[in-house]
Amino acid sequence: MHLCGAGGVKFVALEIEMKIDKLLYQRKREILEHYRFRAQESLSAITQKIGSRQFKKRASAMNLAIKETKGKLIANVRQLAQDEKWSNEELLNNVLMLTYCCDVVMIEFRNSIWPYEYMTFSRRIGELWEPFCGLCFEFPTTEGIKLFVPPLFEDVRKSLKKELEDYIATLPLKPPQKFELMRYYGKVWTLVTSGEIKLELDLHVEIKKIKHVIDFKSGFSSNEKGNTNRLLLVASIYKNIENENYRCTIFVRQKEDENNHYLRTLKRSRLWEVFCGPEAYKKIRELSGFDLGSWLRSHVDWRRDLTKEIFAQLRSNGLVQYLKW
Repeated sequence: MHLCGAGGVKFVALEIEMKIDKLLYQRKREILEHYRFRAQESLSAITQKIGSRQFKKRASAMNLAIKETKGKLIANVRQLAQDEKWSNEELLNNVLMLTYCCDVVMIEFRNSIWPYEYMTFSRRIGELWEPFCGLCFEFPTTEGIKLFVPPLFEDVRKSLKKELEDYIATLPLKPPQKFELMRYYGKVWTLVTSGEIKLELDLHVEIKKIKHVIDFKSGFSSNEKGNTNRLLLVASIYKNIENENYRCTIFVRQKEDENNHYLRTLKRSRLWEVFCGPEAYKKIRELSGFDLGSWLRSHVDWRRDLTKEIFAQLRSNGLVQYLKW
């Protein structure tokens, strides 16, 4: 069955009942066809409701519909994995494939509704790559890995203030002098907290009793100054939290020489451990126990998995470089 998407791009889809088992991840074509058929159904309903001219709203609604399909499939996989007692690696293999195929079809339909340009596509790839890598920690294949909730900045600030007050109380100073010290301390915090500080990053995972705060970046470009400054501040706060062993790590999709000076600033700070390209996947394997790099080489092929029309459009617009996972 040939189903025609917006912009004249044809998606080949078959209406089939997809069998879910532990080897589903080896049947990528079947998964892609399922997503495309469901997406085409959703596109027809969305267009009737929103109209063909509201391309931004249609694109947003399509992404939500395709992600909803993914959510249902992963829920079914998790339930079967529990019932049949799959290994953790069998479960992760299937979740990774369902996620990747979802990403492929979301890119196809979004580009057909509203063609990508440089900024939107580079940002979109970052939005997809980060949670994809995070699956290795969300569905760990080894023991001793668990997610944790990051601290609130207000709680950290109160804790640091209490530490300073306790220390000042021990100094051989008169009360007015102690009061002045605290007043100057308050001035410093006023400068630091002129904007709200968010300590939450992309991933917070405890591995063998060490708490790792992890940020994922597709790449560092010319507009990363504000984000770089925030990362430096956040890491310095984590490093100063007493009685906690935090390690701050950044994984970057691009190779190191493909990034600009903002990445080098983070590396020189010694506040962040930075891993780029293949080195990022090696570190993910070290931390999670799962060889994501090998999985990507074995299963991910954007050139063949995207429709020929969509890939040709991305290539003609110089966007294929962002598909180097």
